[in-house]
Amino acid sequence: MRKLMREFRAFAMSGNMLDLALGFIIGTAFAALVQSLAQNILMQFVAAVAGKQDYSKVSVKVGEADIYYGRFVTDLLNFLILTAVLFFVIKMISWLGIARGRVFGRRDCPWCCEEVAVNALVCKFCRQPLVEELPTLAEARKRLESQQARRLPFPFGTLAPLPKPRRRPTSPPPPPPDAGDTT
Repeated sequence: MRKLMREFRAFAMSGNMLDLALGFIIGTAFAALVQSLAQNILMQFVAAVAGKQDYSKVSVKVGEADIYYGRFVTDLLNFLILTAVLFFVIKMISWLGIARGRVFGRRDCPWCCEEVAVNALVCKFCRQPLVEELPTLAEARKRLESQQARRLPFPFGTLAPLPKPRRRPTSPPPPPPDAGDTT
């Protein structure tokens, strides 16, 4: 039973599971935000143009049954507005360059079997080269500059470096008592 609990804890607390949980929470909050934008702002524009905000009462009578096709039209409009908003948000994120050049995958080093970034040239653990031919120093600097150029500048200017924590001065240990001292 203990082994099962250890395995479950390792699974639940693994990086991938925590990333998935965090992504789900952020995605849920973002979906609520976009849905609120679609219903409370954009649907109001539709209501101003079309004259009705809610088409759920619109129906057609077939025999004894009422077919409420207006509900479908309202849901369809909500869906189209929601997808359009998401499309433009993703386009804006891409245009701003957020996550551009970011590599999401990992691979194992063939020498030490540790996980390294997909675009790594040298393993950060065993220092073995991961490509056939390492670039020259000038090429490596050029590559680094192009990666840094893709990043957005920090909006608040540069931050002061964090101070290094200092150790508290320790008092020297008391001298050992002399064996010949009889006080």
